Amino acid sequence: MQSLAISRSPKRLFFTLLAITTLLKLWLAAVIPFTSDEAYFYQWGAHPDWGGFYDHPPMAGWWLWALQQLSSHPLVLRLPAVLLWIAITFGMLDLMRRMRPLEENRRWLLGSLFLALPFTWALNLITTDTPLILFLFFSGYAFLRAERENDLRWHAAAGVLLGLALLSKYFAGLLAITYAVYLLPRRGGLKPLLVVALCSLPFMLLNLAWNSTHCWNNILFNLMNRNQGSHFSLENTGIYVGMMLYLLTPWSALALFRTGRWRGQWALLSMFVVPFVLFLLLSFYKTIGLHWVLAFLPFAFLFVAMHQDESQLARQRRWNLWLGLPHLIALLAIAYAPTDSFRSLKIHADVVMQRDGKAWVAALREDLLPGTVLMATSYSPAAVLSYHGGEHVPVFGTGSFHARFDDDITDFKALDGRDIRITSTRRLDAAAYVPYFDRVLVQEKHIDGATAWVVDGKGFRFQPYFERVIKPIAAKYYRVPSFLPLYGCQFLERYGFI
Repeated sequence: MQSLAISRSPKRLFFTLLAITTLLKLWLAAVIPFTSDEAYFYQWGAHPDWGGFYDHPPMAGWWLWALQQLSSHPLVLRLPAVLLWIAITFGMLDLMRRMRPLEENRRWLLGSLFLALPFTWALNLITTDTPLILFLFFSGYAFLRAERENDLRWHAAAGVLLGLALLSKYFAGLLAITYAVYLLPRRGGLKPLLVVALCSLPFMLLNLAWNSTHCWNNILFNLMNRNQGSHFSLENTGIYVGMMLYLLTPWSALALFRTGRWRGQWALLSMFVVPFVLFLLLSFYKTIGLHWVLAFLPFAFLFVAMHQDESQLARQRRWNLWLGLPHLIALLAIAYAPTDSFRSLKIHADVVMQRDGKAWVAALREDLLPGTVLMATSYSPAAVLSYHGGEHVPVFGTGSFHARFDDDITDFKALDGRDIRITSTRRLDAAAYVPYFDRVLVQEKHIDGATAWVVDGKGFRFQPYFERVIKPIAAKYYRVPSFLPLYGCQFLERYGFI
């Protein structure tokens, strides 16, 4: 009986940790202020499209549309992110059970070790990466099942899930490269690779069809606009290596590199080695985001668990719990620290806006004349004000290559002659707005110790705005290469460019 209790101890500990971290995740999802990126993606759900949005394919927008039918509370909108790593953990446990059927204790130790990692309980934001990570992992799960069981049906499932990942974010293509690197050198590998490709193809064609009728926005943004100015940099590579050491944790990374038993594990190894190497090569020319690599980390931890004994895994789990402590303190500060504690920082006004967006909107509306359109100077405050105000807040000005979703929503030609109130958390210069209005007034509004800068423009003049703002936007962000067939572009059509 004593040995039976010992054997069940890792299982009990896993489910105890699962309950604690789930409650922690739900609490964090409810109390952490809604971020500007989340508010921006929320607008996708409020204005759903059939095949994509300016920045990325449509999956996050589809999810947020469905969630908005239930509620717009952050806890509801973030539920997929709360459940994401729980689902992935059980997927890892199932793979471990199939690969090491006699190692039950080690399986539960892997689960609790993974749940103790800071990123699995601290990251509860709903972004484009949420569906991406889910579909990438389970595509890899299906692929490993296919290779173990020699079953093309699992290859087909891997292809469908890969297609869904591609409808989430384009760098899901790294997993497609991984499949090709693993399968092409193998005898008979072409057939399963074709099955994967054919099953993912309909999803790729859907997105291409949308792009061809929507200015090729996804392609221009992801392959051209966002990569302008990229250059060779060893600093980015150093940051990437440090980030990977942090995500893998020094102890698990050391265990990974000390493991010499790589033969016979090529399918599992390829699931993380190939993407990590590709990210390393990319890091010489661009910054690799922490969220980019998350989908491939579970396979690395699964590999580590397969080659560590129970005492080693228990020790790593304990260190992961200690590593999570400073993260928890930081999140508590974000959620509950008085806004005055940020007063000396440039982000003070942004913190106030995100924490109490409804009060910010109310202050902007309190003396707003009927018919006046509320706008912001960039997508971040515009998105936050849209979420808290319950109506779309356009962006006034050129903005940046990020988040140009508003280009398809707001028709500035139809606003000719209207009054517009423009707000920012940064000081606004009246002279910059004089060309676009009959009369301009700048004022300040004080909200919880922060300053909202406001430009009230009377009588909007579309023609100078068209010449100085719309034309440069079209030239910079809507230059569709001649080799891409264009069957529609609302922005260019609306303003008479085509």
